[in-house]
Amino acid sequence: MTETDGSAIDRLLHECRVGLERVEPAALEREVAAGALVVDIRPVEQRQRDGDLPGAVVIDRNVLEWRLDPSSPYRLPIADDPERRVVLVCNEGFSSSLAAHTLQRLGLTRATDLVGGFQAWIALQR
Repeated sequence: MTETDGSAIDRLLHECRVGLERVEPAALEREVAAGALVVDIRPVEQRQRDGDLPGAVVIDRNVLEWRLDPSSPYRLPIADDPERRVVLVCNEGFSSSLAAHTLQRLGLTRATDLVGGFQAWIALQR
């Protein structure tokens, strides 16, 4: 998948990323040390195939907004601070950008994602 194919989703992805301070894979550990919540939104099949992301909270993409919106009655207890840095991780860093933008619109102003997703992070571990 390329980021410059000119499609509508490509334009939307670009718009979403303009407002994100995306995290490079090499900086993820630093973000965690500073208090960031790392959320793995990959489907179970990808997690089973490629492994878990140590320290990440797993939240299915289809319920992400309900679980992290501080005003939602369905939120997780860890989602009580709209100022907390939240770093979303998907497989390659595309759907996480869209999701992070949505979380920002819900008031999680420091939500962002991992550049290159889990695949970029795991490549650094090898």
